[in-house]
Amino acid sequence: MSERQTIFEAIGGIDQVDTLVGRFYDLMDLEPQYKELRAMHAPDLSNSREKLKFFLTGWMGGPDIYSPKYGYPMLRARHLPFKIGLLERDQWLACMYQAMEECGIEGNVAKQLEESFFNTANWMRNQPN
Repeated sequence: MSERQTIFEAIGGIDQVDTLVGRFYDLMDLEPQYKELRAMHAPDLSNSREKLKFFLTGWMGGPDIYSPKYGYPMLRARHLPFKIGLLERDQWLACMYQAMEECGIEGNVAKQLEESFFNTANWMRNQPN
């Protein structure tokens, strides 16, 4: 990744974001170690897939395609109805890190994403444990 390149560009743009989000939700749906995380979502994951893809696109430095359709992200406020403690945070992170690895996101880009994902997921917690 060059100094001026965004993470969005470094991972391969919208197609790679789509692949990452798809793998994330596939893993969440299939792997028993993510069952509590999966239980927080609707039976049909289509809406969640689109929202995360649109959000991550802008969050990683790509075009803002989330806000025109869904409004300002207000990430924490939108997740307040859900119990998010250490277990949920850690399952989300493990699922995303596994998806990143399986999608070939590695090196400095992976490290930057892992740190950013951790900080955001930790900030989303609304339960002490």
